[in-house]
Amino acid sequence: MNLTSIRIITSNIDVLIKFYEHITGKQMIQYTPDFAELKTDGATLAIGSTRTLQFFGGESVARAAENHTAIIEFRVDDVENDYQRLADYLEPYIVQKPTTMPWGNKSLLFRDPDGNLVNLFTPMTAEAVKKHAEG
Repeated sequence: MNLTSIRIITSNIDVLIKFYEHITGKQMIQYTPDFAELKTDGATLAIGSTRTLQFFGGESVARAAENHTAIIEFRVDDVENDYQRLADYLEPYIVQKPTTMPWGNKSLLFRDPDGNLVNLFTPMTAEAVKKHAEG
């Protein structure tokens, strides 16, 4: 079994598409006005509007902008460079500036416009580099 994608449900699809395109520097593929994907080597970040919930049983299945548990994580080559590139843009969203975590990653933590936590990280210690090279 392989994790293929994470999907964010939002009532602000155009705002989130622009946000994730800006932070990643990659263009999302927008298949319909209500669904887009950002494809990476490891997985896909999908964004669906609240209108897509009708296909899953109705709007009570998920609620936009109410995530309080998951963190969307992107491994980057140099989190400090990304922080410098994005600092002005991310100013209202930053939770924690680049900080080395006990498990060996340097992480930049911020929220997207819907309040979802996003982590850009770079493995720093030999153990963290090895772990991410294997995965």
